[in-house]
Amino acid sequence: MPISYSDQQIQDKAVELSLISAGQELPRNLRGKVVAALAAGDAAERQQAPEPQLAGEIVIHGNAILVDGEPFPWLVATQPMEIGLNPDGVSTVRMTLMAATVQIIRPEPRPESEH
Repeated sequence: MPISYSDQQIQDKAVELSLISAGQELPRNLRGKVVAALAAGDAAERQQAPEPQLAGEIVIHGNAILVDGEPFPWLVATQPMEIGLNPDGVSTVRMTLMAATVQIIRPEPRPESEH
């Protein structure tokens, strides 16, 4: 996928990076640095986890668990499942997943402008 940014996007990012002040012209020798910063930001956004989505259907048949017709790819412990059926809304299934290791990482606080 080719990378393409408008002059205004490059100008705005240069101001954000404090390379120039608003209204100043960006020197040609800094343009590549600004485009690299824009591309790095885009790559970071693409690598973030996708937004969670509601499963259309969960089918539990013996040891098989299908989510939207696809096999559930993780091991599920032989613990009781909690299943909440709600014919008028969203039903729920709570199960215990098995993992070799578990890591809990506190998310970075979001800037005030994103709230």
